[in-house]
Amino acid sequence: MGTVTISFEMTLDGVFDQMEHWFDENDPELLRHSDELVFGADAVLLGRKSFEFFREYWPAQTDDRGFAAHYNALPKFVASRTLREPDVTWPNTTLLTGDTVLPEVRRMKTEPGGDIVVLGSAALAGQLIAEGLVDEYRLMIEPILLGGGKRLFPEDTWSRRLELVSVTTAATGVLMCTYRPA
Repeated sequence: MGTVTISFEMTLDGVFDQMEHWFDENDPELLRHSDELVFGADAVLLGRKSFEFFREYWPAQTDDRGFAAHYNALPKFVASRTLREPDVTWPNTTLLTGDTVLPEVRRMKTEPGGDIVVLGSAALAGQLIAEGLVDEYRLMIEPILLGGGKRLFPEDTWSRRLELVSVTTAATGVLMCTYRPA
């Protein structure tokens, strides 16, 4: 059986879309956390906006850890109602359109080695949460309050009880929390 893990970097007040104000990509604990997440995944699932952002960035990246090469080689699935096949130019990417997204995620979860990580893509994550398809939440919580911005968990959509599985604190004060449905 595969799993679906969503991973987000967010502020203490739940904002996730303004990373340029606070995210430290040189923090060794955050890099270790990212390595563990991506090297342990069998596939990546992205929404359209995250896909378009990552597609512009990752193919040209290199690093000593092999992270970029591994990430680029992973099978990627992009959920979109607006993209068409010619728009999906990142290697190893499959387009999931409209009503095929949730059934395809359910199918992938039944396969051995079907561990899927969702990076970014809050609207997609919300759909997966609402359908009960998320097996693990990995949140990197920055010790900053922005007071405004897009919130990861909207107020009026669903309610889930979670249990804390692990928490690590980086030297920068970032909490790396892993939760699972209770």
